[in-house]
Amino acid sequence: MSYPFDCITDFMFIETNIDPADVIMVPGGSHPQLMEKAVELFHQGLAPYILPSGGSTPNVKSTVWEFLRDIGIALGVPENAILREDKATNTFENSRFSKQILQQMGIRPSKAILVCKSYHARRALLTYQVDFNETTFMVAPVTDKTGTNKDNWFLDEKRINFVMKELTKVGQYFAHHIPNWVER
Repeated sequence: MSYPFDCITDFMFIETNIDPADVIMVPGGSHPQLMEKAVELFHQGLAPYILPSGGSTPNVKSTVWEFLRDIGIALGVPENAILREDKATNTFENSRFSKQILQQMGIRPSKAILVCKSYHARRALLTYQVDFNETTFMVAPVTDKTGTNKDNWFLDEKRINFVMKELTKVGQYFAHHIPNWVER
């Protein structure tokens, strides 16, 4: 069945084919599903590193990075394959600080996999594209602990609010970037 809001679903819920990349990036979040998906892709040999990003938050005991790292190690990822960014407090910082970490290590990714919540995929992708303009991103979305995905977001008020809040943030985050993206 089609709905008048199908264009919102198509815009917000991005999923691409996943090919080998230089790094798997996880833009924060206290949802174990994020790191579980990154680990799955790592074990498939799709990238040599996972870079979870995130600082302190009331949702976890330490930092988001440590929370995600511990999941990765428990699932068999060698500690030296999990890069560290443990300061970010929002998606823009996840991206900027991740780029700084990669630059310090001499890693300039031509391809990267972005593992993010399904309803956060558009904003996460656009955010990382701002800082990593030389990188081609593939998006591997996950259904997080809220259960929100492209097939059910419109079925209850709580999930509608998650998606509409993200949609609003896309406009707020990127309106000022658009003139910089247009070649004159």
